[in-house]
Amino acid sequence: MTEAHHHSVIEDAQGIAFGVCMAAVGMHILTYLGFIAGQTTGVAALISYVTGWPFALVYFAISLPFLWFGYKRMGLEFTLKTFLCVGMLSLAIATLPRWLSFSHIEPAFAAVLFGILFGIAALAVVRHGGSFGGISILWLILQDRTGFQAGYAQLIFDAVLFTVSLLFLDWHILGWSFLGAAVFNIFLAINHRRDRYIAT
Repeated sequence: MTEAHHHSVIEDAQGIAFGVCMAAVGMHILTYLGFIAGQTTGVAALISYVTGWPFALVYFAISLPFLWFGYKRMGLEFTLKTFLCVGMLSLAIATLPRWLSFSHIEPAFAAVLFGILFGIAALAVVRHGGSFGGISILWLILQDRTGFQAGYAQLIFDAVLFTVSLLFLDWHILGWSFLGAAVFNIFLAINHRRDRYIAT
C-alpha cells in the first residue's frame, strides 16, 4: 500500500489531462457506433440520438446541475476540478471528430475499448481529486442520508436507462453497450482500490 501524499499542480494537470483525453476517445467511439453507457454519459447519449442535439453540448448541460451537489458533499476543490474535467471533456468531444475518424471498427472491440478507456480515464481524474461529475454524486448523497448503497442505486438507474433505451435503439446496439458498461465497471472494481492506491 502506498503512503498518502498530495499531488503537485503539475501532477494534477497531467493526470487530469490524460484522463480527459482517454475519456474523449472512448466517448468518440461510443457515439460513432451509436452505443450508450450508464449514468450521465448514457443519458446524454440517448438524448443526443433522439433529438439530434450535439452530444458534447448535452453532456455538458446535464453535468452542470450536479456540480452543486458535488460541492455540498466533496468541497470546493473537488467541484472546481470536476468542472474543469467536464468542461475540457465536452470541448474535446466536440473537437475530436475533426482529428480522429474511423473507416471501420468491430462493435465487440469498440465496446471493450470504450469500457477500458473510460475506466482508465475515470481512475486518472479521481486519483487527482476530480471526477466527470454527474448523477453518481446523487447516489453518494443518498447513501450518506439513507444508508442505501450507492452501487445498488447506480445499478437500478442503469437498468431503467437501458430498458427505456429499448424504445429508441436496436437490441443489438444495447447488447454491445451493455458489454462496454460491464467492462468499465469490472475495470473500476479491480483497479479502484484504496488499500493499494491512496491519492489526495
